[in-house]
Amino acid sequence: MEQRRIGFTETVLRDAHQSLMATRMPLADMLPILPVLDTIGFDSIECWGGATFDACIRFLEEDPWERLRQMKQAMPKTPLQMLLRGQNLLGYRHYADDVVEKFVERSAENGIDIFRIFDALNDVRNLETSLKAVKKTGKDAQLVIAYTISPIHTMDYYVALAQEMVAMGADSLCIKDMAGILTPARGSELVQRLKEVVTLPIIIHTHGTSGVASMTYQALVAAGADRIDTALSPFSEGTSQPPTEALAIAFKEMGYQVTLDLAALEVAASYFRQLKDRYLAEGLLDPKMLSPDPRALIYQVPGGMLSNMYGQLKEANALDRYEEVLKEVPRVRKDLGYPPLVTPLSQMVGTQAAMNVITGQSYQMVSNEIKAYLAGEYGRSPVPIAPAFRQAIIGDHPVLTDRPANHLAPEFQRLTAEIGPLAQNEEDVLIYALFPQVGKQFLEKRQQAPVLKQSEAIIEVTGIF
Repeated sequence: MEQRRIGFTETVLRDAHQSLMATRMPLADMLPILPVLDTIGFDSIECWGGATFDACIRFLEEDPWERLRQMKQAMPKTPLQMLLRGQNLLGYRHYADDVVEKFVERSAENGIDIFRIFDALNDVRNLETSLKAVKKTGKDAQLVIAYTISPIHTMDYYVALAQEMVAMGADSLCIKDMAGILTPARGSELVQRLKEVVTLPIIIHTHGTSGVASMTYQALVAAGADRIDTALSPFSEGTSQPPTEALAIAFKEMGYQVTLDLAALEVAASYFRQLKDRYLAEGLLDPKMLSPDPRALIYQVPGGMLSNMYGQLKEANALDRYEEVLKEVPRVRKDLGYPPLVTPLSQMVGTQAAMNVITGQSYQMVSNEIKAYLAGEYGRSPVPIAPAFRQAIIGDHPVLTDRPANHLAPEFQRLTAEIGPLAQNEEDVLIYALFPQVGKQFLEKRQQAPVLKQSEAIIEVTGIF
């Protein structure tokens, strides 16, 4: 019998350091090892998107587009992958269709081969424009099922969602478990159900947050999953993904075809091991992020959301209320129609839960983002929101019932005029479009000092072999 091949997507250049150390790995620390990563045989390397764009301009003084170009130059053989939040792109609001189209076009031109596209509400209307834009470039459009648990998020719900995505023209499907709550039993059932109706490749993405991720991968691969997301061991586990080398060896021993170069994997792991030691010493990497927290299975709270809430409570001198806030999260989520806890909804729900607990009165204070969500500006909630609850928060404010971006006028030309000569090209306009304040500051600083500070990589790959 022919061995079934298992594909690997490596996340060390994006989600691993985003989950463990708030996306603070600079390009200079990546560049020496990129040629080695390119020889390993990954199905793709996730290296861009998510929070990397924001972190580059806000904290690292790097041009995110230049980062992508240099990565592509150093890894020409391996497909490069990004995470794209549908109509939100990489920001925190919906952008007009012309901005979405331009962003996808420039991303493809600069080196992205696979676009993993998701919507925080699984509202496929918010995926339409980016999907069409990716198809136009000829690149791979991977649509995402954002996995969560609620009375509405049943196996039938996910099967119907997958069929809708296939009909839209997806090239592959990803089950994205951002909170690490996909258990072996539930995950196996889901993959088996999807395989009955879908012929596209199915990729699994999870986090080690709750401690069950490696078991989940084993069960879901057995159920028919085609590819898994893993991170090189020094940046694996905890709130990151399971370890690449360990799973490559384990699946190979189980009789699956694994086409990764194990010797090159060890070279790469040795490099990142030294980087990890440096980050720990510098305080960039908090050891707390490396331990599992099975409470995620109870509260369904992603690791990044946990650390965000912890920070908010610390700022408010209310760390003793942490457990109360955790218990408040499911209540807020129910009130809001059971949105999946993924960016930006995870931050919105967590902040609201914290405000409810700190003020001692539910919804006495409500963020503008929650009000916009209740007005339909983010899309359709999985469960209809109780009219009385909506009325209590936003009164008689009109509620959108169609695709939110239908109400956004084209804005790329306006943004181009606004930023003026600070933008040297369309990529610069997109930096400003996604993050107007921070992006403008970044472009101004670059104009004053064209060569931005780059931390020097202090680890050489030579000598590791």
